[in-house]
Amino acid sequence: MASRLYIWARWMVRRRRWVMATWILLFAVVGGLGATLSGKTSTEFTIPGVEAQEAQNLLKEKFPPAAGGVVRIVVAAPEGERITDPAPRKALDGVLDEAAHVEGVVNVFRPGEAGAVSSDGTIAYADVRFAEEAPEVPEEAKEELATAVEPLRDAGMQVELGGSAMLPQAEAGGPAELVGVAIAFVVLAVALGSLVAAGLPLLTALLGVAVGVLGTMFVSRFVEMTGTATVLALMIGLAVGIDYALFVISRHREQLADPDTDWEESIARATATAGSAVVFAGATVVIALAALVITGIPFLTVMGLAGAVTVLIAVLVAISLLPAVLGVFGERMRPRRPRRGKRAPGAWGLAWARGVTRAPAVVLLAGIVGLLALALPARDLRLGLPSYASQPEAGTQHKSYDLLTEGFGPGFNATLVTVVDTEGVPQDQRETTVARLRGTLAADKNVAAVSPPVAGPSGGTVVMSVVPKSSPDAQATTDLVHRMRDEAPKVAESGGTLYVTGQTAMAIDVAGKLGEALPLFIGVIVVLALVLLAVAFRSILVPVKAALGFLLSVGASLGASVWVFQEGHLNGLLDVAAVGPVTSFLPILLTGVLFGLAMDYEVFLVSRMREHHEHGKDAAEAVAHGVASSARVVVAAALIMIAVFGGFVFNEDPIIKSIGFALAFGVFIDAFVVRMTLVPAAMALLGRRAWSMPRWLGRLLPDVDIEGARLPAPAPAARAGARTSGTEDARREPAARV
Repeated sequence: MASRLYIWARWMVRRRRWVMATWILLFAVVGGLGATLSGKTSTEFTIPGVEAQEAQNLLKEKFPPAAGGVVRIVVAAPEGERITDPAPRKALDGVLDEAAHVEGVVNVFRPGEAGAVSSDGTIAYADVRFAEEAPEVPEEAKEELATAVEPLRDAGMQVELGGSAMLPQAEAGGPAELVGVAIAFVVLAVALGSLVAAGLPLLTALLGVAVGVLGTMFVSRFVEMTGTATVLALMIGLAVGIDYALFVISRHREQLADPDTDWEESIARATATAGSAVVFAGATVVIALAALVITGIPFLTVMGLAGAVTVLIAVLVAISLLPAVLGVFGERMRPRRPRRGKRAPGAWGLAWARGVTRAPAVVLLAGIVGLLALALPARDLRLGLPSYASQPEAGTQHKSYDLLTEGFGPGFNATLVTVVDTEGVPQDQRETTVARLRGTLAADKNVAAVSPPVAGPSGGTVVMSVVPKSSPDAQATTDLVHRMRDEAPKVAESGGTLYVTGQTAMAIDVAGKLGEALPLFIGVIVVLALVLLAVAFRSILVPVKAALGFLLSVGASLGASVWVFQEGHLNGLLDVAAVGPVTSFLPILLTGVLFGLAMDYEVFLVSRMREHHEHGKDAAEAVAHGVASSARVVVAAALIMIAVFGGFVFNEDPIIKSIGFALAFGVFIDAFVVRMTLVPAAMALLGRRAWSMPRWLGRLLPDVDIEGARLPAPAPAARAGARTSGTEDARREPAARV
């Protein structure tokens, strides 16, 4: 691999103008398509085949009005007044009359008709139902409704909007994310010792992630995609794009510290060695994200593929555009000569490695115990999807949730919908079957109310709303859904079919499906890690050690996520609006992404250890010098990823917030505790055995050279004015120093 990348990089450098022009053209084309022909992203996380989705499909077919999206107008009367007083009621009636004329609205359920006034008369709600399903309700219609309710505010009433159609889109690009990028630039400047060199990874990463995200936006025109998919592509693409460029540039400047090294030769060798690690590490991220396909969950599949394509583009940028850009700067990338008395590069990394390997067994034991302690809260992991309680406290969705809870109890926001298909029930038994079911549901200890049954146009489909006593995120509500579904066999005896649906039931079904897929996905990822690392390092023990370390990192990150989002610690600091279950697809997503990123650091760190071992150093010295050679870059790369992911922790969307936190914490643990501490300790204990492999297995696996052992000897620096073979003049640039 290294030999091919060496030739490839020389070709890129000598045709740098064409390479840069090609990338700019690609950006212009993809950007134009993404900006002008992007599709509409969804706000719902649904899974075909689960009961809640089957019920929605049945309603859409047999009872279309019940399947439409709803905007719920929640109103609180002025202090000392009631909604039923003449003035507030008149104002509300006028607003609802106007709402009925909004395009797409099929009916308006008024508080008086639906019994939707609180017992004290101070809070009421009205449901505005659209013909389209919730994700399809146009933004223009929602904005028109928001304008229509202004007279109520003018009359002194509090008005908030909720309902299934008001789920906000996930968005990125706020101040917190920009702060993360700014921190990344500072880290790059310190790590590379140059503002110009620090700007290059940001420049190339931003170009690559722009192509990836804009391409994803264009694809959303043809494939149903959640808004989270584009944000995830931005998050991961930006982080790995900066890191991969950092790996190559740091190796280039390390080589240029030798005044006899020609800059073109250095670019080729940096791309061959660090670039090989980038290609291999990037391939693991791409495969891990693409492996989300095996879950069989469409929205997660699209999310994984969007992230995988963006990472693939970041790899291509690092091994094509970056060498071309480095060729433009030429001699100007050569670092200044260190001042006398200044510590040699990597001195602190060498000291750290020797400190860790002085008592490796103690370090290994302490690290494992600490990570297991962090993972303990994960035993109580509960999966779900955020309710409106998790939306920002200043948002209208959160305020509507609070008003409904105050007026009608905590379970009102968890309303469940029972759908009974009675077409197989004899005509004279239908009413009795539904009445018996309603009585059973009403008698449940966690049911506050059951609405009268409403039959569809054909009479064969009956709908009833069930209001729990517990909140949407409570375990008691999940248990109630299961008890309601336990009534299905009794309904089936009469010839009918019972379904339980609604937003809360859908969230429970999605969580259950993802929980079932998680063990299989983790198993695939672990096997993948063993195979890839066995190929990379031609070793058995190194892959086993890496996989165990990865599992510890995932466990610690999940434990921290449960501790923060489910148990409610640090809520004020992280601006978490409400505690609740962990986002249902977070464990699978975290496993896939963190696996790829962990392999980045594993490959970059251990490849330098193997490189020193290949060059004759004994096992202990190879470990120490491998850490010394790569510590600064690994630490800088980890800090950059933590800064980028950490910026998303302060995103208002609760799903993006939890993903950002889990990834930032996971990278911190994996880089600083597992890779920089436990890996050197484990490698020191293993000694020469770390690099052993059975001969029969060695013959089966391909021999991939990612350390550059088979590269030609370095060419001496060309004299000023000398020409190199190729299509372009490769003169040395003026000896300005960066």
